[in-house]
Amino acid sequence: MKNIETIANEYKKLQQAIIKTLEEADEKGKFRNDKWTSELGTGVTSVISDGAIIEKGAVNFSYVKGKFSSGMEKILGEKASQYSATGISSILHPHNPWMPIIHMNVRYFALDNGTSWFGGGIDLTPHYINTTDAADFHQTLKDICDQYNSTFYPDFKKRADEYFYLPHRNETRGIGGIFFDRLKPNEENSLETLFKFTVSLAKQYPVIYCNLMKKHGRRPFSSQEKEWQNLRRGRYVEFNLVHDRGTKFGLESGGNIESILVSLPASATWKYNYEPEPGSKEEQTLLVLKKGINWVDGKTIE
Repeated sequence: MKNIETIANEYKKLQQAIIKTLEEADEKGKFRNDKWTSELGTGVTSVISDGAIIEKGAVNFSYVKGKFSSGMEKILGEKASQYSATGISSILHPHNPWMPIIHMNVRYFALDNGTSWFGGGIDLTPHYINTTDAADFHQTLKDICDQYNSTFYPDFKKRADEYFYLPHRNETRGIGGIFFDRLKPNEENSLETLFKFTVSLAKQYPVIYCNLMKKHGRRPFSSQEKEWQNLRRGRYVEFNLVHDRGTKFGLESGGNIESILVSLPASATWKYNYEPEPGSKEEQTLLVLKKGINWVDGKTIE
């Protein structure tokens, strides 16, 4: 059975492996490693900007310990005195509107009351939804989940639909993916099994994106399509600042503010009461930003 120090060390190595894969695929952009130490612990904020395909991105690692505050108790619904947490969090924003935004995080959280759990997931936010890409993406996640537990994909996919949702817009952030939290070791899923599951996801993350980079990264686009990308980025900003639990927890725990907000895009746009042209590809994307779409089986509603 692994302890949190061992898990943290393996996550840190995996962070650097992800960075290497992404740099090779981008061919131009290089990540800058910003190692930090605070009273809470240590981490590496690794950022990339102005790559050939990746406009802005980050692959961050952290391992922190501290007092379990009343604010954390409210957020997590647990009572404890001390906590330890480690994980990898990544976000990639592309130059090209035909490329999607992708987000991934895996984390392990332990309390001094003996409770511990894993959390994380991967989700995709296309500016223009390509149903073939969506099906391939969800099939890849399903295949990984099924290696460990056949209930994981349907359960975690539904959670992603519910979580990555903007209720004030009545639309999903993108095509979802999988999302899990408070995944605790038990008789069916040992700590070792759950750890391997998170590692499998993190390893597949750059593979998923590199395949999309090869397919769409250098595709021609118009100024209209770029404008649409910035409008969709605005929705992404709204979610991260208003609803994202990681942002809220990071601010509550006194985390590195630059690392917390590195998920935001380089630029975004808001237009008052914007509506796309009827029948346009922009409208077609908006029409499928809904919960409960079975992308693997061809975009039918579950």
